[in-house]
Amino acid sequence: MGSPEQAFPPGEGPAAKVSVSLRAGNIRAIKERVGARGFSAYVDAAVERQIERDLLEEALQANERESGPIPQSLRDEAGELFRSVKSAPELQGDGAWHAHEAS
Repeated sequence: MGSPEQAFPPGEGPAAKVSVSLRAGNIRAIKERVGARGFSAYVDAAVERQIERDLLEEALQANERESGPIPQSLRDEAGELFRSVKSAPELQGDGAWHAHEAS
């Protein structure tokens, strides 16, 4: 069997200690948000989100190779939709989506 990290897909498996270098400003910002005890979980979640974005970008590129580029009108429409959702009152300052309460 190979190394432990090869046996699990992204976001799965046991935690393993690794050494990484981060800029001092990023370290300070993370600790201010989550404290020292939440540091590893925060970095792990950020890495998982980046992997998801990389996979999405790869899928989009494969789709464009197969079907051609996405028309600019659809790109513009998607951008408008993203901006409207991002500025919606339900998306509060903590970055999490909050449903409206029933009246």
